Amino acid sequence: MTLLQIGPQGPVLVLYVVVIGAFFYFMMFRPQQQQARRRREMMAKLKKGDRIVTVGGLHATVHDVDSDQLTLELAPNLRVKAERHAVSHVRGKNPKDSAPTASS
Repeated sequence: MTLLQIGPQGPVLVLYVVVIGAFFYFMMFRPQQQQARRRREMMAKLKKGDRIVTVGGLHATVHDVDSDQLTLELAPNLRVKAERHAVSHVRGKNPKDSAPTASS
């Protein structure tokens, strides 16, 4: 008896392998690809005035955007340079820029 003889269970075995492969694709690989795509889009859309959080947990405002570097303002007159990939997520626009003016 050789190991190459599959018999009547062959098509069922192939079907199981295909189903398991599809399961891993839709449960593991596809969500990771979508998350990576959303992160690339977020990095490309960074602009001056965005409030961000770095991977180190620092909350800052984007002061200037270069090709791969950002100048971040941590506090008034305290600016640091960081790589674009150091951004964890964007929190929104600077509240000072979007705050309505008080009229008397």
